[in-house]
Amino acid sequence: MPRILRTSAAAAIAAAAALTPMFIGTTAADATPSSGVSAVTLAHTDIPAGLLPFVPKGAHVEVRQIKIEPGGTTGWHYHDADIYALVRQGTLTHPYANCKPVVYKTGDIIVEPGGKSNVHEGTNLGKVPVILDVVYVTPFGKPLSEDSPAPACA
Repeated sequence: MPRILRTSAAAAIAAAAALTPMFIGTTAADATPSSGVSAVTLAHTDIPAGLLPFVPKGAHVEVRQIKIEPGGTTGWHYHDADIYALVRQGTLTHPYANCKPVVYKTGDIIVEPGGKSNVHEGTNLGKVPVILDVVYVTPFGKPLSEDSPAPACA
């Protein structure tokens, strides 16, 4: 593996360890739609299987900047692996599957656990856009996120 790719992969993983949705998921029949959300990919690379012990099967690493406009929502979704984000601007209201919201403010770090049981939604109830820098370390062949119906409590 070329040194530059190893360095890039190591830097992306280091950023993920320090930092946490866009939504290129499959559409569930009862999924809740996103609105007012945009994303820009800042960097991406693939980590081959066996290169890093904590990613034994390899993974796709992508860093994205997510913008959620005032009144915007990501819709309910989940990720197939943990993601890491830094709230650069604004206040994100973030209910999980139990519908109890957690509020993240500028400077906060978000770690979202992966898996279907960890559905969540990000909503901007504030007056300024929410800006997130998000690191995804996704299994090969999986989307960055998967749309999901809202939980019964929503």
